Amino acid sequence: MRGPATELIHAGESGMGDAVPLTTPIYETSTFVFENAKELVAYNEGRSSKYLYSRYGNPTIVSVERKLAVLDRAEKALLFSSGQGATTTILMAHAKAGDEIVCSAAIYGGTLHLLHDLLVKFGISSRFVSIAELGTPERIIGERTKIVWFESPINPTTRCVDVQAIAQACRARGVLSVIDNTFASPINQQPLALGVDLAMQSATKYLNGHSDVTGGVVTGPAALVDPIEKVRRMVGTVMDPMPGYALGRGVKTLPLRIARHNANAQAVAEYLEADRRVTRVYYPGLASHPDHAVARLQMFGFGGIVCFDLDGQYERAERVFDRLKVIKRAASLGGVESLISMPVLTSQWGHTDDQLRQAGITRGMLRLSVGLEDAADLIADLDQGLAGS
Repeated sequence: MRGPATELIHAGESGMGDAVPLTTPIYETSTFVFENAKELVAYNEGRSSKYLYSRYGNPTIVSVERKLAVLDRAEKALLFSSGQGATTTILMAHAKAGDEIVCSAAIYGGTLHLLHDLLVKFGISSRFVSIAELGTPERIIGERTKIVWFESPINPTTRCVDVQAIAQACRARGVLSVIDNTFASPINQQPLALGVDLAMQSATKYLNGHSDVTGGVVTGPAALVDPIEKVRRMVGTVMDPMPGYALGRGVKTLPLRIARHNANAQAVAEYLEADRRVTRVYYPGLASHPDHAVARLQMFGFGGIVCFDLDGQYERAERVFDRLKVIKRAASLGGVESLISMPVLTSQWGHTDDQLRQAGITRGMLRLSVGLEDAADLIADLDQGLAGS
């Protein structure tokens, strides 16, 4: 099998007729032409490779989906207009009224609100469990549990859980396991190989890598992905060809970018851990990280996210946040630019004190997405920022 760098450059590319482009072009069209009724019948009966309508399928999108399936060593991949669109579509496809979703209490805020505030209106209940409870996954699955949804590393604290143990517990009980693999990316972690049923990611982040695309993806076996594709057609959460093209271009450099993210983040984390002005640093690559041993077993690299705490004091975090010059204040992550956010003002905005406590988040935390700049410049910026704390 070829390596991921080779596959990401060449997989999924195709031409039409005598026009054989090096890269798949942007098929920015809403609909596709048929010659006659027989062609339409063949399409409807699944005997044709033609396209009907871009909400159903588009050559640009299919090209990128093939790349991402290869990257995750998956049978099939689907692209969505956003990571949140991917999450919603997955849950609509595999859960129904009366089902229970077990979810990590330490989870992306958008996922928490989707489960807690919206899906409950459709009779789908959610039960949120702690990181400690995820350590004994066989105990968290109840009679009505249909899906276990979790992250590793977790947003924003980078805590890690035993992915394989959770997957095995779910498989033993006939429960669907779904991981949000956004923080790791498939370069640093291969959840399907660890036994997880479905892997979801925000393609906005590392997969695209240039802060100019919003998207989501799910990968897994066709038997589980096909029902999601049917729901995607009905609710219209498919990605548009234009951002699909940009995503396909960005993902070709993913292995190179991730290597630099990993190296820069390790250097920044080690600097912050040695700085007495910082109370605590969370980065899986540090021996002091509570889940370092787990991360070493299931990850190939530790990612570009560093979370650090300033005594739990909002005022200190705010001062550092406002003083930074090279590192930009923005909510996303995974791009070439280093970004910083205060979780209580972004991904965990609106959380109660109890929800923050369950997620292991304080009001003095800062989440740093370490980009591709020179590490020395990032460290110098953090140093001058901390000088005002």
